[in-house]
Amino acid sequence: MLRLATSIMTNASKRVPIPRNGVDYRCKLALAPMVRSGELPSRLLALHYGADLVWGPETVDRSMIGTTRTFNSALSTVDFTRLSSNGSHGPRKDQKESVIFRLHPALESKKLIFQMGTSDPDRAVAAAKLIAGDVAGIDVNAGCPKPFSTSGGMGAALLRTPDKLCAILEALVANVASEFEIGISVKIRLLETPEETEALVRRLCATGITGLTIHCRTTPMRPREKAIREQLKMIADICREMGVACLANGDVTCPEDAQELVNTFGVEGAMIATAAETNPSCFRRKEDGGLAPWREVVELYLRTSMEVENRWGNTKYLLGHLVPGKDPVYRGVTGSKSYTGICELLGFPELVERAKEVDHALGLDVVPVKQGKKKQNSTADAASGQSGAGKKDKRKPLSTRGVENSKPAVETPKQEIQTQTVPMDIPQPAMESALAA
Repeated sequence: MLRLATSIMTNASKRVPIPRNGVDYRCKLALAPMVRSGELPSRLLALHYGADLVWGPETVDRSMIGTTRTFNSALSTVDFTRLSSNGSHGPRKDQKESVIFRLHPALESKKLIFQMGTSDPDRAVAAAKLIAGDVAGIDVNAGCPKPFSTSGGMGAALLRTPDKLCAILEALVANVASEFEIGISVKIRLLETPEETEALVRRLCATGITGLTIHCRTTPMRPREKAIREQLKMIADICREMGVACLANGDVTCPEDAQELVNTFGVEGAMIATAAETNPSCFRRKEDGGLAPWREVVELYLRTSMEVENRWGNTKYLLGHLVPGKDPVYRGVTGSKSYTGICELLGFPELVERAKEVDHALGLDVVPVKQGKKKQNSTADAASGQSGAGKKDKRKPLSTRGVENSKPAVETPKQEIQTQTVPMDIPQPAMESALAA
């Protein structure tokens, strides 16, 4: 539906060339970038249910710089890992590597846009070059209003420093897009007046980007406040005039909403954010079944999370959104401490054996030592340029869990590990259809 309507609308329009390894954002319905809600299992479910593209969570440039790219043969993933700096004290001798970003090349790399938090052109280029060969595009976050982003001059703070924002985009276009042949894009919010928004959009479109996403809220606005549409047509017209794909974000909950924005305001695609946190089957059109029952979605989410050994804390956080708060089982979900416990609680006996294996791999079957400090969330830490250094990580070292360094300086003997994996029970026609969309 989106593809037909948009292709007719933009057929004769000017277009910035799409690099050979990049992707055209036109005619696309995408998963919006969300810290904690945009990790690998969430992205795979969005694709399964019909998303055309998926944005990863904002990852700060400083947290990527210094990572090592490894291929995890046990999980078939590409992991970017590093030892935490542990503040000013440096890494501990017994400290384990932290996974800063994990992607699944076979299932998402041609659909994955890496979103970066940055406030410096040189750092942006250095971080982007580490992952540019594994993704379909690099997106700069210029819209996040949260303090962890804006306090470092990133996110929505860049809207107040347009010269810096344009310099970052120009540096990425010149040094990353040309070398890796992928597109560079930016996600922004509305400014205080239409005139200010128009001036900014024109400057951004002139940097060489291939796509621009507009979140139809100003920086102070919260998600519960209704999205502002009055400037949307003006923004879409400027983008079309300058050949840049324009996506809309804000109060989009399903493909039908996205199509209405295309028809009414002339945008060329859209993003779904909070609705996908509650039920990622929101990407499925009504004629194809619409929203799936929450238990179906939760079972698939658990299978997927265990298949890629997702951090338990992140999985539990998403389950808190996927399981309805009024359901009697919800209280048990919030108190669960492991994959085994949650599978038993929700009545998925066929998943329990795999859950035990994953719990063991992640160290969840080890009785934790009580800590004086409150445990931090590792996913949020990674997004803010930290990696939970104060945590005692019970996971096995990556080197003993089937990980092969794709860039070894010196070849080292590998210990053979018998790792049993259970394939995701995802209907193949549905997954192939999602990935081919």
